[in-house]
Amino acid sequence: MLEPVKFSTYHGGAREEGLLDFSASLNPYPPEWLDEMFERSKEISDRYPYYERLEEELRELIDQPVTVTAGITEALYLLGILALRGRKVIIPGHTYGEYERVARIFGAKVVKGPNDPERLAELVERNSVVFFCNPNNPDGRFYRIKELKPLLDAVEDRKALLVLDEAFIDFVERRESPEGENIVKLRTFTKSYGLPGIRVGYVLGFPEAFRSVRMPWSIGSTGVAFLEFVIEDGFEHLRKTLPLIWREKKRLEKALKVKSDANFFIKRVGNAKEFVEGLKRRGILVRNCESFGLPEYVRFSVRKPEENDILIAGFKRV
Repeated sequence: MLEPVKFSTYHGGAREEGLLDFSASLNPYPPEWLDEMFERSKEISDRYPYYERLEEELRELIDQPVTVTAGITEALYLLGILALRGRKVIIPGHTYGEYERVARIFGAKVVKGPNDPERLAELVERNSVVFFCNPNNPDGRFYRIKELKPLLDAVEDRKALLVLDEAFIDFVERRESPEGENIVKLRTFTKSYGLPGIRVGYVLGFPEAFRSVRMPWSIGSTGVAFLEFVIEDGFEHLRKTLPLIWREKKRLEKALKVKSDANFFIKRVGNAKEFVEGLKRRGILVRNCESFGLPEYVRFSVRKPEENDILIAGFKRV
């Protein structure tokens, strides 16, 4: 009676345990208050998790209206409800595959373009929707406002909508983000706090629209407890740990001849499947970039110094 929807796109994330995991691009330093947070989650798990008060406190902390969502993934599906049905959706090549998947679920006309703001701007039409990941996943390239300007101008002139996925922007040194009436920005805490299993993200832009269609109680008691501690922490955890990541990032760039603006890299290795298996035999997990359309590349993240030593040695051996 109900048939599954079939897609050419898929999520290529790792599902294996017991390996030193460089495949997920996360902060390797957990918050000091993690145990307290889980205790708090247990305390409030016997009630429905309302979080409107926390949303307002987060607004004061960020100094912008926010809509809390169950990670960026829920925000993408809310976008589908609000903006994607029957519209032209422009997606750059070699980027996060969930944009295309959500667009096709909601019956959008998908148009692929280059991962370049100036050339992408040529495809923008009136009332179209443009997805742009900044910094981009999987290559980590970050485009500054000056570089984004052709795309920003095209979106404004043609009354289109620009969806900026800024999932990894916390990891960018000297980061900046454009403002505009036709821009939706998607962000998440769980990568920069190293807790992807706790689904908490937020949207900047159009708060009334997003709040009108989001699922009630979507982040659960653990998400609510996490938000409470993030707000109380005031991003101090990030101020402590991001410089440690940036230092190790520079070391990996030099050792493995790679470059990125985020906390992860891609490297051409020839046959990525064989390379991934070779590292697995040494207890190391990196991401095969085949799902991004890059079958000769692997992606790997920045971890702690002693773990990065193991990765460097593994690369040299394989």
